[in-house]
Amino acid sequence: MKYYTAMTIAGSDSCGGAGVQADIKTMSALGVYAASAITAITVQNTLGVYAIQDINPEIVKGQIEAVMEDIHPDAIKVGMVNDRATIQAIAEALKRYQGKYQHLIIDPVMVSTSGCRLMQEDALSIFIQELLPLATLLTPNIPEAEILAGMKIQNKEDIQNAALAISKLGCKYILIKGGHFQGAEKIDYLFEDGKPITSYRGLSVNTRNTHGTGCTLSSAITSYLAREMDMNTAIAMAKTYLSGAILAGKDVQIGKGHGPVNHFYEPKALFIK
Repeated sequence: MKYYTAMTIAGSDSCGGAGVQADIKTMSALGVYAASAITAITVQNTLGVYAIQDINPEIVKGQIEAVMEDIHPDAIKVGMVNDRATIQAIAEALKRYQGKYQHLIIDPVMVSTSGCRLMQEDALSIFIQELLPLATLLTPNIPEAEILAGMKIQNKEDIQNAALAISKLGCKYILIKGGHFQGAEKIDYLFEDGKPITSYRGLSVNTRNTHGTGCTLSSAITSYLAREMDMNTAIAMAKTYLSGAILAGKDVQIGKGHGPVNHFYEPKALFIK
């Protein structure tokens, strides 16, 4: 017997709403055993990010290798990666263990909810060259998709063109999240090899508690893929989970700024294969 397992490779959030903390909470709530490799330590709370300390790239690589040699996660998520050396170390480790995990989900965390840049500008090129081609799924929001595609996105046609451009970087599935568009209805779009497959609709919730929603969604998708669900089902169920977590925590005050979602509104015991 074995638990379904997943690993998050991401930065630490001292206030617990995003990053590795949100990933581990999400994976645990969805019944998946969570391992981690921490890429950076952030000094932050619900009001903003005040400092970032990168972890030595060899230590980041060592964390990944230690988990891969022993626990063998079914799916891996990469979140915040701040600098070139860290990205290179992660890519080297993941290439070494290709075939030992089923899915690699990359959430290209570039800017925090509070507006702080979380990836150094000179790191973008190696991120695109070394990490993106390894991914099963990429989950950019609109601003991140604009950076990766090198174009402005203002409508659905722009989203399709951006997805086509990003797909040429080597990623098979791309989920472009439409939450930054104005309007009551929020739509995320899934593409395979640059071609539209389906969309996922969700209502906008009137709350400030949106800290870590991107991390939560991508780690939920990772969890469902680890549990051997197909891509469409994994994304649909992850969207449902995130909506429930936002609704359950929308009126709760944690901190003075953008508070977290309620990851444990409907927790599951760890699933066994």
